[in-house]
This record gives sequence, C-alpha cells and structure tokens, in this order.
Amino acid sequence: MSVKLHPYVVFLPAEQKDRILSAIFGSKAGVDILRFSLKQGIAKNLYQKDLVAQLNYSNKTIIENLKMLTKLGVLTELMEKNEKEGRVIWVKAYQLTDLGRWFALLLAEEKELSEKEKAEILQSLFRTYVKLVKALAAELGIGKRNLEAIFKEEIVR
Repeated sequence: MSVKLHPYVVFLPAEQKDRILSAIFGSKAGVDILRFSLKQGIAKNLYQKDLVAQLNYSNKTIIENLKMLTKLGVLTELMEKNEKEGRVIWVKAYQLTDLGRWFALLLAEEKELSEKEKAEILQSLFRTYVKLVKALAAELGIGKRNLEAIFKEEIVR
C-alpha cells in the first residue's frame, strides 16, 4: 500500500514545546482558531467577536484560548483604533506569529495552498532550518565551511 506523505515541520521553542502542543492540540477550540485564520487568510487579523460569531464556542472559551495562545507566542495581541459614530473605540486584534503560521499551515490541506504559497513556505522553512543548523553547529564547534561543503555536495547531486 502506497501512502502519500506530506513533509510537515514545525520548529518549537524547546522550553515550551509541551505547553504549546497541548494548548493547541489539547483543545479543539485552539485548533479551530487556527483553522479560522487559514480560512480568512493567515496574514489577516483575528477578532474575538468574529471568532465567537463563526465558531461554536462561548465568549469565555474564545478569550481563554486567545490568552493562552498569546502567552505561548502563537498569537500576538494588538490594539486597533476605530472610529464609530464620532467616538474612538479601541479593539483588541490578534495576529499569527511565525510559530502560529507554522501551526496553521500544519492544519492546511496541500490542495488549499497555491504553488506560490508552497514555494514561499519552502523558502521560509529552509531559511529557518539553516539558521538553526548554523547555531547548533557553532555550539558543537563545526565550522561554516564544513556546512557549506556539505550543502554544495548535496545541491549538485
């Protein structure tokens, strides 16, 4: 039996790995918030009122999940200034961080992504991976030239 596998990679802060994974995947609401961000576009802001209106969760559950995802670095909290009927109103908005985008994309179906988006994801993934390998290599005393030689060998194969 042949199964098509998708190469999902998510970089996690080591000290918070378990907390982040359980906050997202231990709660259906956390997963649904990420799916909602995918549906509307991962670059767009999330608003509590939209999440309450679109998802089948109480306001309290949405707020708790937004707070936890913000605390863990999956979301960033922003304040937006809106004018309504001559009055200034400050509205809380949330945006996916780089880590949050990776988790949202982990939930995406490949067919939902354009070739351009896939190319951007691959390039971003490669850049992040190179930065992490470079830092680890420095800790282990492996020179940049060694890494460069390995890269050149593999790229021409």
